[in-house]
Amino acid sequence: MDKLAKRLREDAGRIDVDISAELDDRIQASLQGIRPEKGRRPAGTSGSRWFWLASSLTGVAAAVAAIVVINLRSPEPTPMTAGTTEAPLVLPTIEWRTEAAVLTSPLEQEIEDLQADLKKAEEVVKEDIDRLF
Repeated sequence: MDKLAKRLREDAGRIDVDISAELDDRIQASLQGIRPEKGRRPAGTSGSRWFWLASSLTGVAAAVAAIVVINLRSPEPTPMTAGTTEAPLVLPTIEWRTEAAVLTSPLEQEIEDLQADLKKAEEVVKEDIDRLF
């Protein structure tokens, strides 16, 4: 990862970008002009309480009616057959033929490099967290 980081830094160093004064002024103005929006209370209506009560009662009545209809329905009869039993479902077994993968030395070296890079990144993150908090 150090090679990649070095190449990325070299590529970033070769990039030549100029920001116009107009764009810089617009960015600064947008960053300084941000203010939190004040919350407004919605305009209340006098009939909202009655509407809420009526809709709640209608919903409760509909739920009770649905429960009553479902509970009063007779259960569907199950067909009875004499002397027939179903055999339990048996799943076939699979014979797995597996072999352990043998890593070659370049792959082992790559894994070690990646683990070292992960440890470095973890240390940097811990240092940043300690510095910030």
